[in-house]
Amino acid sequence: MSFIFFSFPDCTRAAEQLKNNPRHKSYLEQVSLRQLEKLFSFLRGYLSGQSLAETMEQIRRETTIDPEEDLNKLDDKELAKRKSIMDELFEKNQKKKDDPNFVYDIEVEFPQDDQLQSCGWDTESTDEF
Repeated sequence: MSFIFFSFPDCTRAAEQLKNNPRHKSYLEQVSLRQLEKLFSFLRGYLSGQSLAETMEQIRRETTIDPEEDLNKLDDKELAKRKSIMDELFEKNQKKKDDPNFVYDIEVEFPQDDQLQSCGWDTESTDEF
């Protein structure tokens, strides 16, 4: 196992190689790529001398999205990673027809403030184009 770890310092690549290996493919079909990445992250932390708490905190930081982070400043690789995390969270929270709490047509009334703020771009204009 350490051969795979040291030959792929990037946990994503190591997880992909392990999952796509013909010898292991049938055993890992039900294991998500994200779970394998976390496993390799735990191994990397252990082998580098981190405590379990430190490794778990590092994995938490790497697998959560900061709503204040400017995604426009990320490189393509980091942006793809954030999008993957968001996709996984969406799939996890998505209600499907088979779910017991599924409601087909939800109507929500939004409270109206007494004072509506208007913007210049959204007001109707009598000017013809």
